Formats: sequence, structure tokens, C-alpha cells
Amino acid sequence: MLNRTHHIVFYMFGNSKQKLIRKIRDRLSIEVEDVRVSGKTATLIVQTDKLHSDDLPREEADLKQVCAGIKGVDDIRVVFTSSREAQQSLAGHQPIPVSRKSAPSKQGQKIQLPVKNIIAVASGKGGVGKSTVAANLAVYLAQKEMAVGLVDADIYGPSMPKMFNVETYKPEEVDGKIKPVETHGVKVMSIGFMVDTESPLIWRGPMVQGAVKQFLSDVAWQGCDTLIIDLPPGTGDAQLTLAQSIEMTGAVIVSTPQDIALIDARKAIAMFQKLNVPILGVVENMSTYCCPSCGHEEHIFDHGRAEDQAKESGVPFLGSLPLNIEIRTGGDNGQPDVLNHHERWDAIFGELAQSLQ
Repeated sequence: MLNRTHHIVFYMFGNSKQKLIRKIRDRLSIEVEDVRVSGKTATLIVQTDKLHSDDLPREEADLKQVCAGIKGVDDIRVVFTSSREAQQSLAGHQPIPVSRKSAPSKQGQKIQLPVKNIIAVASGKGGVGKSTVAANLAVYLAQKEMAVGLVDADIYGPSMPKMFNVETYKPEEVDGKIKPVETHGVKVMSIGFMVDTESPLIWRGPMVQGAVKQFLSDVAWQGCDTLIIDLPPGTGDAQLTLAQSIEMTGAVIVSTPQDIALIDARKAIAMFQKLNVPILGVVENMSTYCCPSCGHEEHIFDHGRAEDQAKESGVPFLGSLPLNIEIRTGGDNGQPDVLNHHERWDAIFGELAQSLQ
């Protein structure tokens, strides 16, 4: 309900700009910083220091009603964001059903999860196959009769709903916890279940931190002995929040072998080392390409450089993955390649799985 001052930023272009600014100011007496239109879609980003999931549907409806009827704008989208660090809801989209029984942990206090092993899969740079490795690692461990959960913590680019073919799943609350979907023997939770996959998430760091914490403390991970966390690329809010919030078994770093990816892989390794998180190993993805017609092998992105980096950093090297169409199609079709029982996955994850028994 729009009964308090909001700070609204609009991303729009076109002749509707001044009309929309005047309409907002006349009806609500609120400050408007910018107005832009993309086609016939108006996207509203609302910042507020008092944001609660129960209020979002009503406030979104009020905003859309205020902006309705403006010539040239057929679709109004609302994204809520907050600068407040203690974020209790995932705003701007369908809210996660948060248990009223749960309470935020005290500063410096670790979140206690009912799992034995917590493994972060990370990369310094995006596009190197981190989510592919995370998905296949989760299924691989499930095939070894381990009870596995998978957290898709890549807030801005969630991949697991597509990679596990569960894009239509809508989480529900059971006994005060969010229920993950189970597929291929893995319990999966992703921000992709709560948001419009065609709309970008425009969130500040504190909201990312709140989402990561909520995926840990408010999801029913009971019964899992191992939790795989697919992190966003880089060394930012999600990684720091994870390291500060829980005790991790270790991290797996994924990189391609070219220099531009290894620069960021080194940063990822150094970050986890500074946070006292063990590096379980480095995976070199897209290491080689073998022509299916003639058998010629080509090192498109170089070869062996991630192994060299692992040795230089004093961390284990888990193995290499090829640039392979089966791996790509498996991810696109919701059937992780490890289901085909290729020896390449045993070579990479076999020793790691043994250490988690």
C-alpha cells in the first residue's frame, strides 16, 4: 500500500517519460529520478527500507494502477529492491514462503545445516562451465548413493531449472520450510523457481546476500548428507556471504585453459584461501575438441593451463573436460551428461566422491 514515501527509479525511453513523471508526482507525491521505456514495457524499480513479502502484491498492484492508461506503455513491471542489509524477503517477484518460525542468525554466528558436506562450485569468470560442473557433480554423487542437495546461488543467472528440466516447479512451504524439487536423485532449489526467467533481476548486494542466506536456512535440506552450491562467477557478495554464514567442506574451481579465464580463476582461488575455505580441486573445462568426423584433436582454448595453475597455487587438479556436444545438449535438455556414465566424470569426481564418504 503506497502510504509511505518510496524512492522510485524508472527505466524507460520515449515520449511517455514526462507524462509518467507528472502522473506519479501528481498522484503519489513521490520522487522520480529517471524514466525510460523499452518498447512498450515500463519497468519500475522501487527502493524502500521497509520491505515485507506480504506487502509486495498489494504495492505492485497499486503501482501498476497508477501507471495504467499512459499512451505507449502496455506493460508495467515492478521490481522492488532494498539497501537494507537484513533483507527478509526476495522482493519484486513471487516471494519465497519464509517460515515465521525462523529468525536471522546473530552477527558472526554460523548457520547450522543438517548436512555433512557443503561444497561450493565457483569460477572467477562466467561462461566457463561452472553450472555444468555443479549439476553433473550433484548427479554423480547421487549415483554413488549419497543424499544430495543443490543450491543454485547464481542469483543473476540461474541455470539449474533448465539443466534439470524443472522450469515449471513452484516451491511450496511444508512444515515451515521451503520444499526443493527432487530430480535425478538431487534436491534442487533455485531463484529461477521464484522469478520470471525472461526478466532481469536488478538487485543490490544486500538482497543477494539475503537470498543466499535464505536458500541455506529456510529450505528443507533435512535428509541430505551433501550440499552442492553453484555460485555466481566472480568474488563478490554471494561468495563472501557463503563463507561467513556456513562452514564449508571446500570449493571446486572451474576454468577454461586460456589466459583471460585463468586470471580470474587465480583470484577465485586466492579469495577462498583468504576466507579459510579449502580448495578441493580445479577442473579445466573445454580443454580439447575432437572432431567427430576425422578424429582430429584441436585445443581451441589452449590445453593444460588450468592444471599448471593448480600446481602453481598448491591445490589439487581434478581433471579436464572436453568441448563436447553431448555435455552441451545434456544441459540444454535437462539430462546432465553424467547420466550417460562416461568415464570422464569418474576421472574427475571419483577421488572427490571417495573423500566425502
